[in-house]
Order: sequence, then structure tokens, then C-alpha cells
Amino acid sequence: MSHPKFTSRRLPGLMLAGLLLWLVAPGLLTGLAVPGGDLVLHGRSRVESAGQTGQWSVVEKDLRWAPKQTAIVVCDMWDRHWCKGATERVAEMAPRMNEVLKAARTRGVLIVHAPSETMKNYADYPQRKRAEQAPQATAPTSVNQWKSLNQAKEPPLPIDDSDGGCDDQPQCAQGMPWRSEIATLEIAPADVISDNGAEVYNVLQQAGIENVIVMGVHANMCVLGRPFSIRAMVGLGKHVVLMRDLTDTMYNSRRRPYVSHFAGTDLVVEHIEKYWCPSITSADLVGGEPFHFQADRRPSVVMMIGEDEYHTWETLPAFAKKELGWRGLNVTVVQEDKTAKNDFPGLVEALRGADVLVLSVRRRSPPRKELDAVRAYLAAGRPLVGIRTACHAFALGAGDRRNRPATLAEWPEFDPEVLGGNYHGHYGAGPVAKIVAAPGSAEDSILTGVKLEQFVGHGSLYRCGPLKADAKPLLFGAIAGEPAEPVAWTRAFGPKQARIFYTSLGHPDDFADPQFRRLLLNAILWAAGQPLPPAE
Repeated sequence: MSHPKFTSRRLPGLMLAGLLLWLVAPGLLTGLAVPGGDLVLHGRSRVESAGQTGQWSVVEKDLRWAPKQTAIVVCDMWDRHWCKGATERVAEMAPRMNEVLKAARTRGVLIVHAPSETMKNYADYPQRKRAEQAPQATAPTSVNQWKSLNQAKEPPLPIDDSDGGCDDQPQCAQGMPWRSEIATLEIAPADVISDNGAEVYNVLQQAGIENVIVMGVHANMCVLGRPFSIRAMVGLGKHVVLMRDLTDTMYNSRRRPYVSHFAGTDLVVEHIEKYWCPSITSADLVGGEPFHFQADRRPSVVMMIGEDEYHTWETLPAFAKKELGWRGLNVTVVQEDKTAKNDFPGLVEALRGADVLVLSVRRRSPPRKELDAVRAYLAAGRPLVGIRTACHAFALGAGDRRNRPATLAEWPEFDPEVLGGNYHGHYGAGPVAKIVAAPGSAEDSILTGVKLEQFVGHGSLYRCGPLKADAKPLLFGAIAGEPAEPVAWTRAFGPKQARIFYTSLGHPDDFADPQFRRLLLNAILWAAGQPLPPAE
């Protein structure tokens, strides 16, 4: 089998220089170093609170590593993967990775290329011979075995990759099509090529390497398990970091925990930060912003909160922290100014990039530019999720209306015009409302995983019916002696058919109810166009 020409993989004209370097100075493994001081890497770890409570905090700490004591291991950046999506993501990541490798070389960092199962392709490379001929070092642990999940050190991974992790539809047929490392990554004269744990350890010991940066694919598989990668290097006593923006996972987003592919990668990175080593980004070596895949478009959720009764200034942010962030949704909370309750500082800017607006406002009259921003957001066809008092969010009482300054605005028709509702007061507090599915709605996706037989409404039941003809009721609530009222529905608003969901639930005790939390989660994911987790 032929292999790529050296000139397609390295800096032109340096093959002979690299061979002479090997013949003349075989112990000099750090190559093209230039003065520049220590590498300063911004390490991010996760530390569990005392007592192992399950609460983790992000801890950031600068790491100062001597370049000549540092190596980068490039894990399995193959020319082709059996999964089409994985192949495309490697190709997208590779140019940035090559820039990192070039920058690291100029600082004196050793580069180890480790494209597993492709060593025949590199049999004649001096960089390959360098690894094969490095003096044997005595390792403290086994160095040639795959390092499986260490149950004494870590729990199971947070994603289900048991199907191989292909996120394509239909899934690709598995196999081993790789033949080399992707050609985008240059192999310089002083680099090393090996997929053998003992060889890599020998090279690191010969060069006096104490620090290892791991990048490549896939974080849940080879990046953790290969004998030259994270678990192995930590076991060998090396200081290890993962370059988290230059990695990927084999994860099928249609499996547990049912998040986007990129959110799945985040969860594996968090696992590594908790149980194995810190992570850094490529910006530490080449500046600028960390690398992002073009398809990694995280939905942005803006929560607009301004009410005095139901404590959603506490319950909604807590809900977002527990349910949304780890699923890959970016959440911005915009709260009323406590000294000027009609004002929502930062709302206009937040709505410019919002994908979902979650509204919990009661009888506020915002500055005209803020309410105009809400109108423009909806007119653009972007979705809204309203809870509880959102049905009278911008409708002032008669006394407040008379005293409203001209600089503030109202939208009294917001409920019928946007939500499609008909709020006209509520029943007294006290009796819980039994929640049932509206006729024909039991199979609606927003009710997925909501156990209606366990669902009640804890706040006073709103009078919201009858709804607009184009609203789709999902749930009704009923209390003894009174007609049932719609408590959750969907609607399409305006010429651009903005997705609208509203529920009159949202009492603090509702947020303690798993059924309400699942309903609200489903509604936000539905509004954002994200997949919903299946029923448990």
C-alpha cells in the first residue's frame, strides 16, 4: 500500500534535514524550539463540594508548563472515519489544530501523531522510526492496553454510546476505513509517529516530558481509552490536560441523555474535568476565540421576569440551571429593575440573538423601546413560552393606566392577540386543580413524559376560556363545582407563524412538581426546535 508523499504532510524541503537531525542527534526530540518562557494554559476543572454532595463547581487555574517538558498527543485524527459526520467534523477541526501544532512547535513542544491502526503507512518515516528506536523506559503501569472505564475512579459516562455513536440518519455502517492521519495536519521533522503506548512512553521519558496535552477524537472513546491518551497518561504520572475545543464525541443525539451532539461532547468534557484532568482551549496557544463547529448553534433562551407574586425570579433561573444549561441551551435571565419595575435592563440587546423568549411578567408597562423589541421579536416569527401571569403581562390596571408616563407602553391585547387566550380572572386560592389532557391532545409531543395521573395545579385556577379558534388546547384543569378551564395550549402567531406555548400554571409549588417541570422543559425544547427526551 502506498503512502502520501512526505511533501504533502510536512514543511517542504525539510525531510532531509529531519533525517540528519535523527542521525546526528537522536536524543534531541524537541526540535524547533525558540525562546519564549513557559506556556500559560488556562486550566478548567470541576471540583465536588465537601461531603460528595453531587454539587460540582468550576475551578479555573493557570498552569505554567515549560515547553521542552511538554508534548501534544494528537489522537486518531484519521483521514476517514466509518461515520460520515465524524469524518466531516475531523476535517473541519483539522485546520485549527494544525495552527496549534505549528505554534506549539515554535515554542519547543514535542508533537506526537497517534493515528491508530495506520502505522504501516508510516513505516519509512523517520518520525516513525524515532518512536520505534527510542530507548526502552520502565513504566509504572501497563502501557499497551486499552484503558477502559475505571469504576474505582469514575462513574459511567454521561452519554449512551452503545450504538457506536453515529449521529447521522440513517446511521453509517461501521468499519475501519482509515489509512492515515488527515493530510491537513503537517508532520514536521522533529515530530513523532506512534500508536503504541510503550513507544510513546519511551519517547516522553527520553525527552524529559512531564506534561501532556491531548487533542483529537473521540473524547468518549479513544481520547480516554487509548494507551497513549488520558487515562493512560494520568496513570503514568504525567500532568495531563484535554484541549476541549479540539475534540469531538461519537454520540447519537437520539440516545440518552437526548441532547444535541455538541452538548453530548460538553458532557463528556465535564466528565473528564471531574474525574481525570483539566481542560484548556486552543486559544491558549494561538489566541483568538476557541474553535467552534459551524453546526454547533446553541439555542439562546431569554427569560423575561417581572412579577411580585409567584417568585419566578427564583424558580425560573433555578429551573434553567437544572434543566437547560447542560442540554446545550444558552440562557439569559432579564429581570425587572427593582427600583423601576417597568424597566427590563438589557432586554433589547438580549432579544436580538434570542431563539426562545420565556415570559413571566405581570402588569408591567415597559419603556416603549423594550416593548417594541418584544413586538419585533414575535413579528420575526420567533417563539414564545409564557407562564402564569404572562396572559396579563403588559395590561395595566385602571389606576396604573391613568398614571402611566408617556415614555412607557402597554399591550393590553397581548393575551388574545399573541397567546390566543381569554384571561378574565381566577378562582380562589386553595383547591388544587386536577389536570387532564384536552380531547385529542394526549399524543402531542409537548406532553411526552408528563404523567397526567400524577399532575395537579397548585395555584388558583385561571379563567382562560374560550380560546381563539386557532389555539390548540393541550391540558385542562378542573376544581370541584366549576367548569374545566384550559391551562396549557399552543398556537401559531402572525404571518411568520411564531410558535407560541402558554400555561396558566407556574405557582412555586408547581415548580416542585416533576410533571410541571417536564411540561415546561418540553415546551421550551419544542419552541427551540430541539428534540424532546422520550418518556421514561
